Amino acid sequence: MPNWDVVVVGAGNAAFSAALSAQENGASVLMLERAPKDEDGGNSRFTAGAIRFAYRGLDDLRAVMPDLSADEIATTDFGSYDESQFFDDMFRVTNFRTDPDLCETLVTKSFETMRWFQELGIRFVPIYGRQAFKSNGRFKFWGGLTVEAWGGGPGLVDRQTEIAGKRGIEIRYATRAVSLIYDGDAVRGVRVKHNGAYEDIHAKSVVLACGGFQSNTEWRSRYLGAGWELAKVRGTRFNTGDGIRMAIDIGASTSGNWSGCHAVGWDFNAPEFGDLAVGDGFQKHSYPFGIMVNAKGERFVDEGLDFRNYTYAKYGRAILEQPGQLAWQIFDSKVVHLLRDEYRTRNVTKVTANTLEELCAKLEGVDQANALKEINKYNESVDTVTKFDANIKDGKSTSGLPVNKTNWANRIDEGPFEAYQVGCGITFTFGGLRVDPKNMQVMDTDLNPIPGLYTAGEMMGGLFFFNYPGGTGLMSGAVFGRLAGHSAAKPGE
Repeated sequence: MPNWDVVVVGAGNAAFSAALSAQENGASVLMLERAPKDEDGGNSRFTAGAIRFAYRGLDDLRAVMPDLSADEIATTDFGSYDESQFFDDMFRVTNFRTDPDLCETLVTKSFETMRWFQELGIRFVPIYGRQAFKSNGRFKFWGGLTVEAWGGGPGLVDRQTEIAGKRGIEIRYATRAVSLIYDGDAVRGVRVKHNGAYEDIHAKSVVLACGGFQSNTEWRSRYLGAGWELAKVRGTRFNTGDGIRMAIDIGASTSGNWSGCHAVGWDFNAPEFGDLAVGDGFQKHSYPFGIMVNAKGERFVDEGLDFRNYTYAKYGRAILEQPGQLAWQIFDSKVVHLLRDEYRTRNVTKVTANTLEELCAKLEGVDQANALKEINKYNESVDTVTKFDANIKDGKSTSGLPVNKTNWANRIDEGPFEAYQVGCGITFTFGGLRVDPKNMQVMDTDLNPIPGLYTAGEMMGGLFFFNYPGGTGLMSGAVFGRLAGHSAAKPGE
C-alpha cells in the first residue's frame, strides 16, 4: 500500500509548484530535499527572483501585483510583453530549436501560472533596480522582464515553504533520493538515504524536480566538454544529476542540448559553489555598457549585441573559452551609475585608476600593453553622432573592428576608470529527460510513457538550446511543475 499519493523529489520552485498543484488536486504529498534545511531550495534560492511571462499591459500586471502603488503606476512605463514577443524570444535565442510543444505550453500558460502563484499568496514586485532606467522622470522597463518575486529567490522559496506547510505537505530535509522503485511496469516510489540509513518510500506517482547536473564536475566535463571542470557553480552544490541518473537507470529517454548550459560572467575569485550569504552578488551583468578583454588584451564578444537578458546566459561560455578562462570588464565614469548592485558588493575583484594607462597596468593575467592598444582602437571606432540610450537598443556602435559593438558603444575616455575580473559561472544544464509535453510524464527509450514518473524544472530536456531569455527558468519551473503535479495527482486526465 503506498505511503503517499505523490512524492516530489526536490524542494526548489519547480518542486514546490508540483507539490502545491498535486495537493490542490486532492493528493497527499511528500517532498524530499537532499540539502539540509539551511541550504534548502535548490537553485531557486540563489536566483534574483526575476520571472518572465506574457502580459498585455498594466491591467495584467496589476492582477499579478495588486499592491502596485499609484505613484509607481504614474512614474513607470511598464510597456507590454505579449505572447508573440515571448515566442519570438524563445525561438530566436535557441536558434529555433526549442521544442514547439513545450514552448507553446510555457508561453500560453505563463500569465495563468502567475495568477495562480498570486492566488496562492506569493507576492511579486517590479524589478526597478535591474530592469528599468529612469528617463525624463519615468522608469522604462526593457527586455521583456518586469517582475520579480518579493525577496528574490530566497523570498520565493521561503514563501513556498510556508504555504506548503500550511497545506499539510511534509518536507523531509537531508534526505537523498538514490533510486526509483520500479517493478518493470510502473514507478512505485523512491529509495532514499537519511542519516546513513536507507528507506523505501512508496507512492502512486513520483515527480522528479531536483535540478540539472551542473554541480557534478565529472558530468560537466563528460557532456559539456573539456574545460568545464574549471567553471564555478553559481548555485547549489546538491544538483549533481541524481534525478536524471535515476530515471536513466530504469530506461528513461534523454532529450535536449546536453552540451549546452546557462553560464554567465561570474567573479573570477568566487568560491567553487554558490554562497548563500552573497547570493547572486558574484554575477557581473552590466557588460553592455563597457567592454570585455581577455588575457591577450583583446575584445572577444559583441558586448552590445542585445539586452543583457538575451546574451548573459551564453557569454559565460565565451569567457571560459578564453586563455586562462578569464576576462576583465572595463567601464569609465560616464556609465558607472548604470552598473547593477552586484558591482558594489564587498566580494568583488576590482581595480580602479584615474588613467587608462594606470588601469591596464593593474589588470592581472592580461597582456597589459595590448589591452591599452585595444581600448584605444575601440575608442577610435565609436560612433560619436548617435545618442546613447540605455533603455533601448540604441544603435550606437563601432565600425571597422574584428568584433564590433552593436549598441551602447561609448568611448571609454573619462576617468576614473573601473575594471572587474570575471570567469565563468554555470547556472544550470540544458540536457535532461524527455517528456510528454501534454502531462510531463517521462518517456522511455522506446518513446512510451513510464507510468508513475513525471518531471519538471531544470532536469527536463528540450526547452533551452545554446542560450536562454532571462527569467524563463523560474517560469518554466512553475508552469511545468504545476502541470506535472496535476498529472501525478490525477493520472490520465
